[in-house]
Amino acid sequence: MDSAVARERALDAAEELFYGRGIQSVGMDDIRGASGVSLKRLYQLFPAKEQLVEAYLERRDGRWRGRLAEFVELRSAPEERILAVFDWLEEWFGEEGFRGCAWINSYGELGATSDRVAAQVRAHKRAFGDYLASLVAAAGRPAALAGPLFLLAEGAMVTAGITRSTRPAAQAREAARTLLEPH
Repeated sequence: MDSAVARERALDAAEELFYGRGIQSVGMDDIRGASGVSLKRLYQLFPAKEQLVEAYLERRDGRWRGRLAEFVELRSAPEERILAVFDWLEEWFGEEGFRGCAWINSYGELGATSDRVAAQVRAHKRAFGDYLASLVAAAGRPAALAGPLFLLAEGAMVTAGITRSTRPAAQAREAARTLLEPH
């Protein structure tokens, strides 16, 4: 198996196991077993588990933000695009195996001990906040709305992860709609 295939298999296994069980409860031997990649090859690709965690978060970030943007871009009205973020969150929260936000979970497990993981989490959250700010700007709304919308989305993610309910997305959407109403 060439390095590119081994890397993808390892990342696929890491994503499933880290997200499903938590990073600290998964060892490199678990990744080996789920991926079919030998431990020797795993450590050649990722000399430390922290590097595998970073690669997992980086790849997941691209996929997550891509799926979100694809969903949002289906809406034509700029304000509907803002609200579509919350519609997408509701769909995501309803997916089988949803276990909350991978970045919040990772930060909770490793943020205090791994500067590299904390940096990945911060980069993801900054990119998501910037995306919301771009939607607010495209709608011609005050830039100051982006922060509260970001907090609504983040709060919905945390609450949905804990309660295993899609309802927080609908509640956050309603609050976002209220923020967008002319005053």
